[in-house]
Amino acid sequence: MMTRTVALFVTCLVDLMRPRIGFAAIRALEAAGCDVVVPERQTCCGQPALNSGDRDHAAALAKQTIVALEPYEAIIVPSGSCAGTIRCHYPEIFEHDAHWLSRAQAVAGKTWEVMAYLDQVCGWKPKGVTLDAKATYHDSCSGLRELGIKAQPRRLLKAIDGLTFAPLAGEETCCGFGGAFCVKYPAISNAIVGEKADAIDATGADLLLAGDLGCLMNMAGKLHRRGSKVRAYHAIELIAGMGDGPAIGEEA
Repeated sequence: MMTRTVALFVTCLVDLMRPRIGFAAIRALEAAGCDVVVPERQTCCGQPALNSGDRDHAAALAKQTIVALEPYEAIIVPSGSCAGTIRCHYPEIFEHDAHWLSRAQAVAGKTWEVMAYLDQVCGWKPKGVTLDAKATYHDSCSGLRELGIKAQPRRLLKAIDGLTFAPLAGEETCCGFGGAFCVKYPAISNAIVGEKADAIDATGADLLLAGDLGCLMNMAGKLHRRGSKVRAYHAIELIAGMGDGPAIGEEA
């Protein structure tokens, strides 16, 4: 097995709210033959500033991120939205700055969402992982629409012994999080996640899986407030054999 040296871009939410997703990503990447480095200079990718129209601060954070990540042969991100920001939007930010554009394009070209990298580049599947549960899967907007992440996590999850799947109506429909959207438009966001929670409960699944922590926190919060027994995990946690740990919102 060829050893690849990759950088893990942890993301703000994973670092502050659910570090075990980062550890799960490292465990899975190492199992796939990767040597994982976590660059100390990384901070926010700039997505919140960019989505709020603050392009100056978004550009400053993008430059900082590029400098931190460009020495590595691949950059792996456990978030479709953050990976999408680096891969799709960094080149747009610097479209009128030739020097930074070339550097942004180089980093963008080697940035991968973790499950897409494990599936498409490493050709890896989890071995010896068992979990007796029924799961349903939500396709987060950025990963699906910007990066084409759909089949990759499902292929990895289907290698887990004992895990079965229930189809989710509207699996590609937004959960209502949308980063700053849920703060700016809370009533609309709440209505959207309410419909999503109805669909999740209707599956009869034990577990809700997705690839973005922001979406998972939004859905898990709504499910918890309405008394649902469905437990939420980032899919990489199950893939890494960490599905027996606390679900999102159960750590305290």
